[in-house]
Amino acid sequence: MSKIHKVVTTVWYNREDMHTLRYIFPEAEFVYVDFYDKERLEEEAKNADVAILMGDVDNCLLGENTLKWIHCDHAGLNGSARPEVFAKNIFVTGAAGRSAPVLAEHCIYFMFQHCYHTKELLAAQENCHWGVDGSNQWRGLYGRTAGIVGMGNNGKMLAERLHAFGMKLIAYDKFPIKGFDYLEEKLDSSQEGALERLLEQCDFVILTLALTDETYHLINQETLQKMKKDAFLVNMSRGGIICTKDLVEALEEGTIGGAGLDVFEEEPLPAESPLWKMPNVYITPHCTPQVPHRTGRSLEIIRENARRFENGEPMMNLLRKSDAVSAGGQKSGWAKLMNSNLPKEQIAKMDLEKFLGKRGWTSPEEWM
Repeated sequence: MSKIHKVVTTVWYNREDMHTLRYIFPEAEFVYVDFYDKERLEEEAKNADVAILMGDVDNCLLGENTLKWIHCDHAGLNGSARPEVFAKNIFVTGAAGRSAPVLAEHCIYFMFQHCYHTKELLAAQENCHWGVDGSNQWRGLYGRTAGIVGMGNNGKMLAERLHAFGMKLIAYDKFPIKGFDYLEEKLDSSQEGALERLLEQCDFVILTLALTDETYHLINQETLQKMKKDAFLVNMSRGGIICTKDLVEALEEGTIGGAGLDVFEEEPLPAESPLWKMPNVYITPHCTPQVPHRTGRSLEIIRENARRFENGEPMMNLLRKSDAVSAGGQKSGWAKLMNSNLPKEQIAKMDLEKFLGKRGWTSPEEWM
């Protein structure tokens, strides 16, 4: 049994969710610290057992302290997969899976945009024009073949939904895929040419895998040429999995039929990128509608890991050495803000709710 005596947190939750988080650890001392107050965070961590962070593992937590578990309240742990973090030899966990249902919906949104030629239909509507040339050749999802590359939380949720649409499904993962007996093929990295087999057969190729050194630029000139000429590529994982230069060339040359992209190697996507103007490309700015009470899903992950920690059981969403990425680890949005070198006095004066969402409290006394 590992007793938790003190917890320090920097998460940006509303009053009710902060209260819930606090009482996941009812017997522990519980301390809130503003994420930008690195000096106080370092000081409070010196005798803490657990840190629950809004972002990645901060350097101020890598010195002398008693931390045994750090939870980073977001899905990808690439930013924490650093040698100095592994050297601490403590548990580091994330919130992978909390948004999987809507991420799967987002993939299907891109697929529908392609099937229904949304840009052409909207242009026709704008011009009060009845009918679109070639629409009698359009095909929906039913009966077509989708390839899911990565069968983690997001890939599994997507497989369930695409199966309900009557699609033929081929899935690829680093490890052998268990269950999901309705899959036409279950492919993994131990099988020679497995990924190529998926790419060659699929009308839709959807990327739902983690960014690692193994998956960096997995989709490149060579793999793009393996795909069908009319295949549609969807990326809901990380921008670095696709070589942007090779994708642009493939789209311009008609090597593939189109793409739905939510993530990019460089974010925000530069205004001069040709991807913006391509008629067969659909773009969302790394944003997905939230699941109802997404923070509640985070809290359940934290609650379960607290139980596992105290009982000496394997932790969920544990940081692995394979999460390390030596290239393509572009930060965006709030991650840039949290890792900025702005003085804390300057950050404190910013309208943080504009960047991080409405919190609705100013003092921990309001929810403690």
